[in-house]
Amino acid sequence: MRESVELLKQAVPGVARVAVLWHPGDYGERTEREMHSDEDTTARALGVRLQVLTARGPEDFDRAFSDMVRARADAFAVQSTNVFFIERRRLVDLAAKNRLPAMYSTREFVDAGGLMSYAANTADLLRRAAAYVDKILKGAKPADLPVEQPTKFELVINLKTAKAPGLANPPARPGRADRVIE
Repeated sequence: MRESVELLKQAVPGVARVAVLWHPGDYGERTEREMHSDEDTTARALGVRLQVLTARGPEDFDRAFSDMVRARADAFAVQSTNVFFIERRRLVDLAAKNRLPAMYSTREFVDAGGLMSYAANTADLLRRAAAYVDKILKGAKPADLPVEQPTKFELVINLKTAKAPGLANPPARPGRADRVIE
């Protein structure tokens, strides 16, 4: 999440408070405090305060956005969960309605009209997964294969959304993007 907060702060100067929508069911039994201690440390180092809001399902979205606005959040970030991905159009619409610049967890949010995303490149992940499958089919034991972390990430910015009237703080530096939607 460090890179996402850093990119959001660079793209939208003046961001001091970022609301983070969290779905606890996608992270097992970890508590909110455990889930976000590293993110809080990172955010503080960047001069940003995180406001973590729990949404167990779509029925909690309106309340979460009301809480963001009441707390005067400057921006909004979404973690990668199945619930949020399925409801991406609604989350994008709520961010726009509440004039909150937003950093999303996958490019599909940006394709749906969201402002920006920073995430592992899905095509690269699929290619690498195929290489693992190939090794297993050729006799390699899955337990013997090394665990790999993503190495290719992409920043995607939707300029149409950035230029929409009413956005509190449009992105200042779209030139760093790997993909720009116009």
